[in-house]
Parts: sequence; structure tokens; C-alpha cells
Amino acid sequence: MDTAGTATATISPQGIVTGWSEGARRLLGYSAPEIVGHRAAELLATVGLSDATGYALAASREWSGTAALRHHDGHRLDLALHSIPSLDRDGETEAYLVTAATDVSPPAYDREVDGGEVVEWAFSQSSIALSAFTKDSGGWRAAASAQCGEDYTNEGAEEDGGDEEDAGDEGDEAFLRHIDQVAEEAAPTRYERSTPARSALREHARVTEMWPVRDPATGRVCGVGTATFDSSEQHWARQRLALLNEAGTCIGTTLDVTRTAQELADLVVPRLADFISVDLLDSVTRGDEPVAGPVDADVELRRIAHASGSQDSPEAAVDLGEADTYPPYSPPARCLATGRAVLSGADDPDFVRWIGQSEARSASVRGHGFHSLMAVPLRARGITLGVAVFARGRCSERFEEDDLVLAEELAGRAAVGVDNARRYTRERSNALTLQRSLLPRDFPEQAAVEVAFRYLPAGSGAGVGGDWFDVVPLSGTRVALVVGDVVGHGLHASATMGRLRTAVRTLADVDLPPDELLTHLDDLVTHLSSDDDILSADLPDPGEFGEIGATCLYAVYDPVSRVCTLASAGHPPPAVLRPDGTVTLVELSPGPLLGVGGLPFESTEIELPEGSLLAFYTDGLIEARDHDIGAGIDRLCKSLASPVPSLDVTCDAILKALLPDTRDDDVALLLARTRALHADQVAAWALPSDPAIVAAARAQTSRQLATWGLEDAAFITELVVSELVTNAIRYGAVPIGLRLIRDRALICEVSDASNTAPHLRRARVFDEGGRGLHMVAQLTQGWGTRQTATGKTIWAEQPLPAS
Repeated sequence: MDTAGTATATISPQGIVTGWSEGARRLLGYSAPEIVGHRAAELLATVGLSDATGYALAASREWSGTAALRHHDGHRLDLALHSIPSLDRDGETEAYLVTAATDVSPPAYDREVDGGEVVEWAFSQSSIALSAFTKDSGGWRAAASAQCGEDYTNEGAEEDGGDEEDAGDEGDEAFLRHIDQVAEEAAPTRYERSTPARSALREHARVTEMWPVRDPATGRVCGVGTATFDSSEQHWARQRLALLNEAGTCIGTTLDVTRTAQELADLVVPRLADFISVDLLDSVTRGDEPVAGPVDADVELRRIAHASGSQDSPEAAVDLGEADTYPPYSPPARCLATGRAVLSGADDPDFVRWIGQSEARSASVRGHGFHSLMAVPLRARGITLGVAVFARGRCSERFEEDDLVLAEELAGRAAVGVDNARRYTRERSNALTLQRSLLPRDFPEQAAVEVAFRYLPAGSGAGVGGDWFDVVPLSGTRVALVVGDVVGHGLHASATMGRLRTAVRTLADVDLPPDELLTHLDDLVTHLSSDDDILSADLPDPGEFGEIGATCLYAVYDPVSRVCTLASAGHPPPAVLRPDGTVTLVELSPGPLLGVGGLPFESTEIELPEGSLLAFYTDGLIEARDHDIGAGIDRLCKSLASPVPSLDVTCDAILKALLPDTRDDDVALLLARTRALHADQVAAWALPSDPAIVAAARAQTSRQLATWGLEDAAFITELVVSELVTNAIRYGAVPIGLRLIRDRALICEVSDASNTAPHLRRARVFDEGGRGLHMVAQLTQGWGTRQTATGKTIWAEQPLPAS
């Protein structure tokens, strides 16, 4: 059968070449001894024949098609083949006679090609995976299929070891449901699926187009055709875009450096890497400004975040919060020095050298099989903040260039979030430092009350506020308790708070009653608002300046009379826990906010038993949990009523009961437990307006000091009493009173009904008077005058004798 231009071979049903023609030798270059007895599949340039070819051969049918064969010298030949089965007398296939035209370009046909054959050839030679499904009693089965390149339909059979008829798509329930849908609805559809690849971090994806196949004679749907395309690249691209899109929403959700770094770590594991570490410069964690440009070698970084597929990240060679130094040749140091990402791995000598110098890193790499690494700098606004290191283990593929591009994009977004958090940390730290410098760190000793306090700034999103409190010792062992709140947040609110606190202390030193003090403070706030208006007119952004509003509660407690006098400028009233366990709110006459102007303030007096507990607070305490003032006050009263061993414990209990985990306003809390001076510490006498009584007053003073065991203070005290009583008789009005108070100091007070206050002046050489108050000021540690409801009181205070 060997003719010119034709190559012929015979092949047994087992696929062994049994005959070889001269034409075949000329075509492929193999002699008969070289090929006869060998498997015919060894001549193929590709792996296997198509399924359509296999079906034809298995059914002993005549078949025509193309195949890629390998020439003896190694080059490929695409030939048109024709196979005819040779049957024995029993009708069984004895051999296949395969012929090939030696001249295939351009193809020469010696007969007219039938259209049906062209369709069959097109199906069997398709460059995509094609299948036709029909349904029988057993369900859907592939009637025919043609595959190209990678096998898309037999993955399930390879993994499960199942029979050919149950392999691949036919065993995919979702695939078969779509086949049913196409057959029932007689409408095409698309089915997309993904399958795990060798790497757990990347999947293979494919798209199958499905359409109904109709019988041309009846129009009835008799099958379903499918065409499957490999869409892995598109699938991976969508996954990368989805990761980037998610990064925009989940990285930088807070203004916290550590939280932002951990958000990056949690996002990329396990979707991009098996392990990630984020190390930052120490200056970044403190909120300082790093040096612009690349970072020098041997730089010390601090581990801020890491993540892996395992709990507690056992792969990490450095614990969270610890510092580490990268040698210059290591991938992280190289990326920091150049400012560009570095792709490295087990085939990089510098990587091997770096890992080998640390026993912890070496053990981690061996234990988890890390073989591929990306070191990406965290840079924002031209400043290097740190480095993120991505690693893949033995079960994952190597990083590729597209992974590096994705990692750079993710690191860039994280770096912006870290830099924002760093800058906020710095600004907030400066603002809190300013605010705390304006608040008292401790209070001077005084006998009137025992105090405890807490101040908590607002959460990170609100900024610093203007809450303040103070305890100011006054004359006559009295004490002023102050709490206030400037409206708004920010540096302007803190600065205003500092000015108001200073003003309150200055006015308290003048010993003004609470209502008068708030009136003067209201005038001050009005003037401050006017000054700010003038200042803001010259600023490009005057938004921070505007009307100043503030609340204030000013209370004065006298341990001698046990009377507390209070006045409020729009501030919540204090709560009182009395010794019998009852808790009430003080009923005040609320005045307007400071800065409103033109409206009066009223004072309220209450008598408190010794041991009563006053709770002063700002509205951030009672509104923090549910913004319900009534509910907050109820919780405050219940917390006060609970028995606790100390005021500090009470403060903590109140904050725990009333505050949530996050706050949007400052909180100030001041607790004061009242004390009382008893009769054995106070001596008082009423004096007539007679100069002769001065000697009697000195004598009474001397006897009282002897009773108290303070004879060493008698000389100075008698001089003070003599001068103050003489002035009251000469310049004051009746009634005149003298009072001595023994506490942490010895206090002498002389009161009269006149509102005229004395003034200290320097007497001239020939003046006969004017030296008394100067002498009092020199002999005592302090003196002053205060207005009362019936006149004035002049007081002088001296330390107790050392004896």
C-alpha cells in the first residue's frame, strides 16, 4: 500500500507499531528496525490524543484528523492522518492501518470534504475544551468531548481515582445543576468555579459557557453543549483588586500606630503570605518625625505587628515590642537603604547568610519551610517609617513580580495610615502635655476636706478638652472646691481652660463669695471672647476661634461652721453622701453659662455633718454611657452609696460604673470628704468698741494659748491681736469679734461691721501711725481681709511653734 507521497504504518490494538513503510521512513526519518515493536505514542509530539480520537479508536471506527508527530531529528510535523481498522473473520480489530500524506502544506484533498466531517474535525481539533451532554436514566453524561492543553474535566478523577464516566464535571453537583437549568429553561448560562492549586495561596479558575442543543427536526432540547475556558489569570487579577479594595477600608481605621500595622498583617495572611512582620523605627512609635530619605544600615527597628496562619505566630523570631537590628546585606536592610522592595528567597546567598546568623530565624525557616520572601519599605510623604516582610512556606509557591507589586501597594496604604497615626500621636501628646500642665498634679495640705480626683481625656477621635478642677485653700481653714468645663475640644479649649483656672485661683485669693466670683469670671469670659474675635480676624482659618462658653461650679466649705456655700454657672449639681448613707443632689439655683453676661448668679448654703462626701464632676461622666443625664446621675448616686475603704477606690468604682470603654468627652471627678474643727480648736470673743478692751483681748489670747500649750507663740500673737483689735475699734464698727483657730497653723481673726478694707502702706519717717499692718505682715506668714455678709474680717496666720 506504499505509494508515492503516502506514508503507511500498521498498529496493533495495544498501540504497538507492527509495520513501517518506506514512505513512513522518508516522512519521519525512522527506519523500520528503529520503530517496529515500539509504542506508537512515542512518535507523538504532544501528550496523548484527544478524547474524540480515543473514542474513535476504541469503537474500531474509521477516523481522520490531524496529529503532531516528532521527526527523528526532533522537529515537529503536523500531519493529516487517516486510520482504518483491519478486522479478522470474527469482526474483531486485528490492527489499524494508518496513512499520512507526506505533503501536508498546503493540504491536498482527493475528494470533496463533507460538511459533517468538517464539524467533527472542528470539534475534535478545538483549541478550547468542548463537551456535549445528554441525559439518560442514569443522569447527565458526556456524549462527546474535545480538550486542548490542560485537562479541565478530569481533575476530580485524578484526585479521587474514580471511573472515567464519573470523572470531572460529571461529578460536580453544581455543574450538573447548571446543566439541568440550561436544559429546563432552554437558555444559555455561564458557570464559574475555582479549584485549589498546588499553592494554597492561589487557585485555578475556569469559566464554562453552556447552551441548549436542539433537535433541528423537532426543536426539542436534546442535550447541552459546553465550552470551558481557563480564567485563572482573570481570577487572580480580581482577587488582587479585591484585596486592594479591602485594604482601603480595613487599614487605618484608627489613629493608632500599632493597630494600623496589625490591620495590614491580618489582611495579607493567608491571602498573600503565610507570615508577615511589621517593624517600625523607634521614633515612629514615639510619634517623632523620622529623617527623610532612605534609612542607614544597621538600623534598629521595633516589632509592632506580625501574623501567621497559626495562633500566637510561632514563626516569629522577634516578639512584639522587642527591638532588632538587620545587618546591611539582609533583604529588609537592603530595602530600607534603597527605598525599594526586595524579592528574595532560598536561592539568594544574602538571604541564606542572614538567616544563618540567627539561631531563632534559622530554626523558624527550617521548621516552616520558608523559601520565598518580600521585604517592602513602609514609606509615606517621602519618609521611611519601617519595613514589612512577607514570607511563604513549603506549601506555597514562590513570590512573583505581580505579588511584589501588590505588596508594595498594600504597604504604601498601610504606611499612610501609620504616618497619620504617628502625626496624630505627636499632636495629641503635645496637647495632652499642655492640658495636664494646666491641671493640678497635687493639692496643698489643708484641714477642711480630704480629697481624691481623677481626670480622663477624651478618646483619640475627640481631641483634648477643657475640663478642669481645683482645690484652693482659703483663710480661716476654709477651702474652695472648683470644677468647670469649657465647651468644645482642641488646643483652644485647653488654653481657655488654663486661663479660667488661673482666674478662679486669683479671684479665690481675694476671698470673694461664690456668686460674686462667678460674676467676675463671667465678665472675664466675655472679654476673652472679644479678644478671640479680634485675633481670629487676622487668621486664614478662624474656625477654631469663636464664642467661648464654659460651665463652672464654685463651692466654699468652712470646717468651723460646717457650712458649704455653692454657686453654679450652668454646671451639674454635686451629689452628697451623708454619714447616714443617704445620697442626694444639692439643690442649686442654676445660673447661666459663663460668657452669656447680664444675668445674676445665686449662692446656696447647706450645712453638712462631719464626714459627708461631696462628688463634683463634669457632664462627660454622667453622659458617657448612654447620653442620658438622668440615668447617669442615678448610677453615680448608687456608686457613691456603695461602701468602699477609701476615696481613691470610690473614684475608680464610679468611673468603672459610669464610663464605657471609649469616650467622646473628657471626664473630671473630684471627691471631697468634709472634716470639722471642734470647740477645743476654736476660741471666739465679742468685744466692745472701747480702746481699753485691747489689753483684755491680749490677756484672753495669752490664756487661750497657754491652754493649747502654745506659750511660745504668745508674744507675736499678742502683738497681732493688739494691732488688729485697735484698728477695728478705731476704723471699724460694732459688733467687733476676735477668734483664734488652732489647726495646722495658728490663725487670728478680727471682724467688724465695716466694709472698709485696710491697706498696707509704708509709713514716712515722721508719721506717728501706719506701721501696724506692716509689722503684722513681717511677723506672720500671711495676712488678708475678706468681705462677709455683715462686714469684713481681717486675718493673720502664723506657723505653730516647733515645740
